[in-house]
Amino acid sequence: MLRLSKKADYALMAMKHLAMHPDSASTSAREIAEQYDIPVELMAKVLQRLARRGLLASHQGTRGGYTLAKSSGSISIADVIQAIDGPLTVTACSTDDEGCEQFTKCNVRDPLWRIKDRILAALATVSLAEIASEISLPPDVNRLSFRTGAR
Repeated sequence: MLRLSKKADYALMAMKHLAMHPDSASTSAREIAEQYDIPVELMAKVLQRLARRGLLASHQGTRGGYTLAKSSGSISIADVIQAIDGPLTVTACSTDDEGCEQFTKCNVRDPLWRIKDRILAALATVSLAEIASEISLPPDVNRLSFRTGAR
């Protein structure tokens, strides 16, 4: 199963929050964490990593916090995920690791690597601006009936 880490989830939530408030001076880790019920220390670490990767700008001082380092249209979802989790992998040998005893005999390695490349390409086509412009449903809406069209 392909699954994002919790840190990547939190990073995407924070980046969407910042993209939806582009006119704000800057937003603190505490503000974002409280908005989404995320531990402040964890959110601070996630935001620091995003800043080190050049996706966020960090501002010091009493009005300090974070802003997007570039336009939300130029930041892909792949950028955010890889900034937090590192390179996308779908198999243990996704990084040309010949330490696997099956490496030379494996008949699914190359097809799986191509699948990984397609997944990464798909994530790279979705910008943060696109995610930020999607309408969020209120928490009490039954999402299953919304998806299936049932009333």
